[in-house]
Amino acid sequence: MKKAAIQIVLALVVVGLAFVVYRQLTIPLQFDKEVSKRSAAVIDRIKDIRSAERAYKQAYDKYCGDFDSLIAFVLTDSMVYERSFGSADDSVAVARGLVKSEQFKVAVIDTAFGSKKLTPEQVEQLRYIPYGSDNAEYILEAGALETESGVTVQVFECRAPFKAYLSDLNHQELVNLIDERKNTYKDYPGIKVGSMTSATNDAGNWE
Repeated sequence: MKKAAIQIVLALVVVGLAFVVYRQLTIPLQFDKEVSKRSAAVIDRIKDIRSAERAYKQAYDKYCGDFDSLIAFVLTDSMVYERSFGSADDSVAVARGLVKSEQFKVAVIDTAFGSKKLTPEQVEQLRYIPYGSDNAEYILEAGALETESGVTVQVFECRAPFKAYLSDLNHQELVNLIDERKNTYKDYPGIKVGSMTSATNDAGNWE
């Protein structure tokens, strides 16, 4: 009986250890898989925000620092373009007044995102971080920056911290991810595009 009891205890210990090892192996894998899925959605939307910002700058020579104005711009404003008829290199056509140009307007929502078409409802959702808790919004800033050469450039920054869309996942894995991004890679602990402190050509930190 005593020997049997010892064997049962040992079997339980083995099962317990196997479960611990399994958890140690699967938790990071599951966490990384979920981070990849969620970050892909966050990046996809922040790219749309960047496209809207570039259209805004094309229209107003500056970036937009708040979502109310940016979304209203996309939904209600138009971009002005110019098309030409005839070639300015054709002197005969120029002399006859056959070379002309005219301006036309295209709704921002129809041109800002290239071949990707967003509905008005999708535009209204631009401010919200996918998988974010409590309708978490992207942090958006815009302004002007003077470079070392004395040139003033327009800049904007949009970011989504890891905590905003990963807080319901394993806490320790999230702490490790944030620490690694900040202290090992010296990077923003989340998804970010643009910068308020340097001219980055609107680059994203995932690119």
